[in-house]
Amino acid sequence: MDSTFTPRSTSKTKTIVINALFIAFTLAATMFINIRLPIMGNGGLIHLGNVPLFIAAFVFGKRTGAVAGAFGMGLFDLISGWTAWAPFTFIIVGAMGYVAGLISEKVPGNRVLVYSLAVVAALVIKIVGYYFVEVILYSNWIQPFGSIPGNFLQVVVAGIIVVPLAERLRKIARQM
Repeated sequence: MDSTFTPRSTSKTKTIVINALFIAFTLAATMFINIRLPIMGNGGLIHLGNVPLFIAAFVFGKRTGAVAGAFGMGLFDLISGWTAWAPFTFIIVGAMGYVAGLISEKVPGNRVLVYSLAVVAALVIKIVGYYFVEVILYSNWIQPFGSIPGNFLQVVVAGIIVVPLAERLRKIARQM
């Protein structure tokens, strides 16, 4: 029997499935593995949504990292009462995933150092991006400093979890 799937359509299907899985993983890790912080900024949230975002970026590349972050965490904001944050999250976390994936794809050298550099770049994007979003939303230049420790902790914990595993996961994904 002839298959109606060409290698190109199977590749597109595989990409769509991987992107959808990482959107779901990022949404689930943000939604179900979190701690709400009543003392920081507007309350804030520490979550593990950055773990699947970094795995997506390091294993499957910048586009998958951007899609997982933008849609996964953006959807979380929409369905969990943080709706005003959703457009900002879409841009900031999408940029985090894209830049982390870009660095992991383009920078040569020791993979642990490259992935660590990518995590640091994502950390800078998150802290600077959300700082200015809070300045806009709260019309205050001081209050946003209160959310920096939570944002820092989110990304650093995700980096500690993902950096040692990323290269192994990438090799496994290549074999499949």
